[in-house]
Amino acid sequence: MDQQAVGEQPDFGVTLTLRQGYEFNTQFVDTVVPPLVLDESPSLGEGHGPNPARLLAAAIGHCLSSSLLFCLRKARIQPTALRTTVQGTLVRNERGRLRVGGLRVTLSPTVPPADRERMARCLELFEDFCIVTESVRKGIDVQATVTQDPAG
Repeated sequence: MDQQAVGEQPDFGVTLTLRQGYEFNTQFVDTVVPPLVLDESPSLGEGHGPNPARLLAAAIGHCLSSSLLFCLRKARIQPTALRTTVQGTLVRNERGRLRVGGLRVTLSPTVPPADRERMARCLELFEDFCIVTESVRKGIDVQATVTQDPAG
């Protein structure tokens, strides 16, 4: 959502530490969230965790799901379930490098039949309030810097 959610910090951080091969421990800074193992898929990595493309798909799927739920609940529509699937496509750019070419997200909420017509307004609005999806759609300024680790 565009507006800062209650209890959320405006800035955030993640620290990745190499374990072995292409496997990293990922620590979410200033949270109680346990570390997450990320890894590249075989043949490059061992597939011990999601790779960056899958993590991006999960982030977009979760963001859209949360945004839809927020809107539905605000409209006093209580879904009994929500299943979201994200299907990604990898393509090669003009230089032959793999890129995420597209993501198709399908959200399937289960709502009481009496509430289905009232969902229309949420279906018009929810995507616009998803921080991750709208950021990716517009392009995110990413600046990479390589420095020498003082411990190494």
